[in-house]
Amino acid sequence: MKRPRTATLTLTALLAAMLTALPAAPAGADATEQIRNGGFDTTTEPWWTTSNTSPALSDGRLCADVPGGTANRWDAAVGQNDVALVKGESYRFSFKASGVPEGHAVRALVGLQTAPYDTWFEVGPQPGASGDSYSYTFTSPVDTGQAQVAFQAGGAADPWRLCLDDVSLLGGVPPEVYRPDTGPRVRVNQVAYLPTGPKNATLVTDAATALPWRLKDAGGRTVAHGRTVPRGPDVSSGQNVHSIDFGAYRGHGEGFTLVADDETSRPFDVGTGAYERLRLDSLKYYYTQRSGIAIRDDLRPGYGRPAGHVGTAPNQGDKDVPCRPGLCDYTLDVTGGWYDAGDHGKYVVNGGISTWELLSTYERSLTARTAEPARLGDGSLDLPESGNKVPDVLDEARWELEFLLRMQVPDGQPLAGMAHGKVHDAEWTGLPLLPSDDPQKRELHAPTTQATLNLAATAAQAARLYRPYDPRFAARALTAARTAWRAALAHPRTYPDPDDGTGGGAYPDDDASDEFYWAAAELYLTTGEKEFADHVLRSPVHTAAVFGPLGFDWGRTAAAGRLDLATVPNRLPGRDRVRRSVISAADTYLATAASQPYGLPYAPEGNVYDWGSNAQVLNNAHVIATAYDLTGAAKYRDGALESMDYLLGRNALNISYVTGYGEAAAHHQHSRWYARELDPGLPDPPDGTLAGGPNSAIQDPYAQSRLKGCTGQFCYIDDIQSWSTDETAVNWNAALAWMASFVADQG
Repeated sequence: MKRPRTATLTLTALLAAMLTALPAAPAGADATEQIRNGGFDTTTEPWWTTSNTSPALSDGRLCADVPGGTANRWDAAVGQNDVALVKGESYRFSFKASGVPEGHAVRALVGLQTAPYDTWFEVGPQPGASGDSYSYTFTSPVDTGQAQVAFQAGGAADPWRLCLDDVSLLGGVPPEVYRPDTGPRVRVNQVAYLPTGPKNATLVTDAATALPWRLKDAGGRTVAHGRTVPRGPDVSSGQNVHSIDFGAYRGHGEGFTLVADDETSRPFDVGTGAYERLRLDSLKYYYTQRSGIAIRDDLRPGYGRPAGHVGTAPNQGDKDVPCRPGLCDYTLDVTGGWYDAGDHGKYVVNGGISTWELLSTYERSLTARTAEPARLGDGSLDLPESGNKVPDVLDEARWELEFLLRMQVPDGQPLAGMAHGKVHDAEWTGLPLLPSDDPQKRELHAPTTQATLNLAATAAQAARLYRPYDPRFAARALTAARTAWRAALAHPRTYPDPDDGTGGGAYPDDDASDEFYWAAAELYLTTGEKEFADHVLRSPVHTAAVFGPLGFDWGRTAAAGRLDLATVPNRLPGRDRVRRSVISAADTYLATAASQPYGLPYAPEGNVYDWGSNAQVLNNAHVIATAYDLTGAAKYRDGALESMDYLLGRNALNISYVTGYGEAAAHHQHSRWYARELDPGLPDPPDGTLAGGPNSAIQDPYAQSRLKGCTGQFCYIDDIQSWSTDETAVNWNAALAWMASFVADQG
């Protein structure tokens, strides 16, 4: 079974912390202090500072005058080296700090004192002038005698004064018990239900018999009522639950609430406007993910930033990127594209499936009976390219497509026509870090069959969609697709190295049969040529069950080819069987959703939620929605709509996983530049950003320290340090964009 980036994303990343606002508790008998002279009574030894920051004692505190005009946090710092940590042991990191003038954030961290300077815990307090006390608990992921406790204070325009006292790193303390605030026990879609769509909610209760419920409008008037349906224990959450169906109500309005068992839900709307906004916001996400271009603040207020990786110091740039040592003797201009996730890497396999789903969002608008192409037209996304008479979603996808084309191995070189799998930093970087401030060397990684076929598939798809707007680009894309196809046939088993996970994700994959099928399907749909039809029809994948319980993603791409063969007009022999396979898969997902008290079409074996489970829910809903486009049967429309409820609040944690949507919404996704949680000068993720979601493997130390033993839906925490449950990624947002556009069309 193919898996997303799991153990290969270990690294600097980060961050094992378990925060608490409470003061440090008294140490137990086995607690051991790791910091020397944290009280600064008579000396500052053995603390060090950067050369531009001289320490001095002041009223029993260490005070340092921080110079203005530095670029990075680490340009001015105070720290202590040679601190010992024991793997698996919990530590309480506490200190007092003041800042004059106020308003400056400090990056307080525990990490490795030598290169590559791994960070195992960090926070970003903003101390006041009178001083504040801070206390945090984290679990060490390593054994080391070379840990460093540091307070990084650079990056400010003006000078300021930082004072520290009572710095402590106490080992042997008990780990904190994490109890998420799940709010009211009535769980609803916190955004909106469609007036003519299904309306379902879930009640968490110990009651064994049906209970009365009431739907109230914004004025508190009861507009509908009924009784709950007991469902018993829910495997996905471990809760005893009831279902509530209020779909008979067909009114419109804002601020509705649902009341049951003396609990009142969070508010929600009944209407269509929210999904029109979400359609656009989920697509606007990509502009602020762009590499190689300054993000304009007038287009995205609060998100303007300098261009990243264009060779302006400290960047080394993406214009002349060499291969990793020993791989090749040339450099490539690989500027542009989207940053893949919360790091600064750019990956062809993840960029490929993301580009396909964005292009499919547009292509569906040309073929589906409920769609309107104008909704995705020129000017809809407020891009720098808006006004060029090209649909904005195509302009945005082209930013990534141009990058994918640049990743192709040049003529005359070994493996010519193949595509390099990825480009990213030579070493992992910490948080927060704007793309423009990334100082790391950039490297091309090995060409792979999977990356090459991603290029072939997306370039072929682009050739047919851009032809009406830019025939020359369409022709260039098709030429690149054909070249990539031939190269992949010549090198069918050049797979990515599963251990290539330093500085970026490895994206391991030891089977390219699904990518061959997908690429052949897209080339056939664009050209109609027999060569590609024959490959599709001969492939064992063509008759295999490609819609599994986990949904499709970058490592399971056959579904992309099957969906397009079913929906894009073509004359493939046996096409009816292709369409029936989509409808059959949709029936399976509907049955899954009916068996789930939270109504999601996702029930992984053993209740083991996968990395990026939210996108898998959405992609299973994508299949259900496609069955509606193929048949017009209301059950598929309703099933697809109900799937969105889970993402937007009807879940065990009672949280909307989309930033800016719902009263309680995720907004601390793991990212180096959407990092307000660590740096008040940086923004939270933009509205319409999807969090990865519950992940039973909880690979990052922060999640491990808080979620150990979690059940299904509870394996998630909204914190920037949890890269295994709360990352943002271009492929996940593509799944959201496709489904949000579908739902908006049903209004």
